[in-house]
Amino acid sequence: MIELTIGLGVLISLLFHEIVGAAAGGIVVPGYLAMHLNNPAKLLGTFAVAFVAYLCIRIVSRFMFVYGRRRMVLAIMFGFMFGYISRNLIMTELWITDLRLEAIGFIIPGLIANWFERQGVVKTLATMLIAAPLVKLLVMVLTGGEIYHGI
Repeated sequence: MIELTIGLGVLISLLFHEIVGAAAGGIVVPGYLAMHLNNPAKLLGTFAVAFVAYLCIRIVSRFMFVYGRRRMVLAIMFGFMFGYISRNLIMTELWITDLRLEAIGFIIPGLIANWFERQGVVKTLATMLIAAPLVKLLVMVLTGGEIYHGI
């Protein structure tokens, strides 16, 4: 089911970009987000890491030209670093439970940060938050109602 989810995510991402003109945070992002819709802490952690990476890109862009491949590499590098930190940071004893705000994957926050920089935070978040549930719904329809519970 992972292959189906990622494949549909790529298709939905392409359709959104072609029809609406907005990218859903990278071509594979909607599929990965769809697999983790049942885990809001991971989604929040991913968006937080992506936003911090985006802010770092904005800071670096004050001192050097950041465009094209350089922006993509910086976004993925910052996303990887802050994602690593998020996976190793546990907030304990918060409402009697552990809250893990870890990012999804190693590349996903960087892809999202790159699109934050390219088309804006609100537009990217809105597109992702429409595309990911649509992918999950399509997976459920195509598999006869089976719900994928994430990784």
